[in-house]
Amino acid sequence: DYIQTDAAINRGNSGGPLFNMNGDVIGVNTAILSPNGGSIGIGFSMSSNVVLPVVDQIREFGEVRRGWLGVNIGNVTDEMADALAMDEPSGAIVLDVFEGPAKAAGLQVTDVIVMFDGQAVADSGSLVKLVGKSPVGKVVKTVVLRAGQRKTLDVILGQRPGEDAILATAPVPEETIEVPKAELLGLTLSNITDELREENALDGSVEGLLITNVNESSDAYEKGIRAGDIITDAGQKKISDVAELEAQIVATREAGRQSVLVLVRREGQPRFVVLSVE
Repeated sequence: DYIQTDAAINRGNSGGPLFNMNGDVIGVNTAILSPNGGSIGIGFSMSSNVVLPVVDQIREFGEVRRGWLGVNIGNVTDEMADALAMDEPSGAIVLDVFEGPAKAAGLQVTDVIVMFDGQAVADSGSLVKLVGKSPVGKVVKTVVLRAGQRKTLDVILGQRPGEDAILATAPVPEETIEVPKAELLGLTLSNITDELREENALDGSVEGLLITNVNESSDAYEKGIRAGDIITDAGQKKISDVAELEAQIVATREAGRQSVLVLVRREGQPRFVVLSVE
């Protein structure tokens, strides 16, 4: 979305127009590549095709209104694609679903968004652009990959709130039931009890399986999982007790796959990890 130009752009010139030889505004000067802050003939301007909708919105509403889906997303890696039996690593995988359009439409954590408004989603960056270009209030058909099946959802895009408002809408899970500890995939796991919450300073809204120990020779340890991390999802399904995780591991093996995708949270921050089930 940027135009490279050799027009002289110096400090203080950002935001100024870039003209063509006919006097038409074709971009807005944005940045330069420079070792000393001065122009060396390598500049970048944001295309007028990107800027024009922003100008129109400011004129009409007095502010910029971008479509908002209400999810935290990431890219699908080769390992993730293999664990999910996908043909190629494409789409945007959902790490969190906030109170808003996505949740109302039925999107879930670990869904892989592969189509948005009739366009293929290559990665998380392309989805951000597609959503941002869509008007608030538009009903958009969104195709997700869930448990090996494609599912089409109708999402009514909202207007993006402030960051504090987004965090305040994070779902509050129900408290889990205590179960004995278990060892799976090189991990010692336990349901999150009141005692464990206090010992590990966990918020009352946290649910899943608490990792109390990691075998240092395991695949999990090699991939950065540590005691204190929490597993909330496995194989695109929410995990609330050890039996559910065991079931996902068995289902993965029976499907002929060698790894399972798990969602791990550390201090509230989610990340996906692919673990071997062999």
